[in-house]
Amino acid sequence: MFTGIVEETGRIAAIEPREAGARIRIECKRVLEDSTPGSSIAVNGVCLTAVDLAPDSFCADLAPETLRRTNLGDLAPGALVNLERPLSPSGRLSGHIVQGHVDGTAELLALDPLGADNWWLKARIPAELDRYLVFKGSVCLDGISLTIASIEDRVLGVTIVPHTIQVTNLRDRRPGGRINVECDILAKHVEKLFRLITPPPRS
Repeated sequence: MFTGIVEETGRIAAIEPREAGARIRIECKRVLEDSTPGSSIAVNGVCLTAVDLAPDSFCADLAPETLRRTNLGDLAPGALVNLERPLSPSGRLSGHIVQGHVDGTAELLALDPLGADNWWLKARIPAELDRYLVFKGSVCLDGISLTIASIEDRVLGVTIVPHTIQVTNLRDRRPGGRINVECDILAKHVEKLFRLITPPPRS
């Protein structure tokens, strides 16, 4: 389990296409401090298994489903990625519950300055995810825990504070790119339970 509090930004060193999927190498430092082969590391909000660890990098294999559902297949060497290790039992849940299971991608529409290094991010979300997102609810974008400040006609708006723009890959993002979206898992559980307890309409 993750929290959506990014620990550091890594940099894509290489992407190697394979017969099924791909392998990426990511240059980083902090998330390697206590990682071992097989450790989970969230990369842009995607839970990946770290292999081939080196003092300043690690590799991870991307399944075809991961390439299809996330933006990791869009990345080129040099791109910044958000990194987070799983929450330890004694850690603080500073963000919200994040599984690292991306639901889909949104199109970044704008990242506009508000002043004093605050920013307003707008993204168009897929229609199938709209029902899980609510005003003042939580959403995970590229592995960042954020609060929904507006949502209308599938356009999501969030405020990005100075610390977030400084320590995440948002400083490197441009309109038109894809952002990974993970909806709040509680919303999906509530939806399923509601379907189970709601009787079907009479014919």
